[in-house]
Amino acid sequence: MHNILSVSELSKTYDSRFQALKRINLDIRRGEIFALLGPNGAGKTTLISIICGIVKASEGSVRVDGHDIVADYRAARAMIGLVPQELTTDAFESVWATVSFSRGLFGKPANPAYIEKILRELSLWNKKDSKIITLSGGMKRRLLIAKALSHEPEILFLDEPTAGVDVNLRRDMWQLVRSLQATGVTIILTTHYIDEAEEMADRIGVISKGEIILVDEKAELMRKLGKKQMTLQLQTTLERIPPALAAYQLELASDGNELIYTFDAQGERTGIVALLKELNDADIVFKDLHTTQSSLEDIFVSLVKEEK
Repeated sequence: MHNILSVSELSKTYDSRFQALKRINLDIRRGEIFALLGPNGAGKTTLISIICGIVKASEGSVRVDGHDIVADYRAARAMIGLVPQELTTDAFESVWATVSFSRGLFGKPANPAYIEKILRELSLWNKKDSKIITLSGGMKRRLLIAKALSHEPEILFLDEPTAGVDVNLRRDMWQLVRSLQATGVTIILTTHYIDEAEEMADRIGVISKGEIILVDEKAELMRKLGKKQMTLQLQTTLERIPPALAAYQLELASDGNELIYTFDAQGERTGIVALLKELNDADIVFKDLHTTQSSLEDIFVSLVKEEK
């Protein structure tokens, strides 16, 4: 798949001391939903701000569909829409006026039919003449997206798009993002809600201390780094794990009634089959079993801890 965005050896240093980004290399594929995860202060917003032309990089380059963001900034920025975390617009302006003005900032000719279309899609049409100050928090978040889409960008950055909004609005936002992807828009989102990335993203990148520590397909990430646990409820209480089972690194519950086996995806079949045979040979009988799998949040926490 063709890369629509390429970041090469990108670094950002503030005041000659604090290095917010350290030689970032990242390619974003056209039409994908890419989630960038990282703890507070990891460099997510700095990276987005550089790509969108808000902050100047110390080193490195960024190309948007082949256009350098410095040498050919007009063409590059025209392809990008940014939904920031906060709304910084005249509170007494109307919804229609502020979205139309945003379109004009990019040199796009007036297109009332298109503005109407995005306002309707974002459930803002009945608020088109309302002043921004009168909107609810959820409506203001939708307005941010409408402004970002006003000039018909091919790449949409969503910086914490559902922070502080209720569950229903989060679901609406997810549906909207998928519909945008269906029209060919490339979506890049930062989020603190790991379930949001797990639900929506095609690929996931993890940034920590200004460095990209991992980029992978979501499914592949879960397969490679996810852990599973099988819990066996025993027929009779065990006082200790037999030495013959030491290779499986089993855990025995404090009451002696459960054995817990942790394994990765690669060892799933062979490990379970061999373990069950060993249990049978050791005359350990179980009456029930269940399995659990680590979530993307578990993987993320584990990766970030390793970087500390």
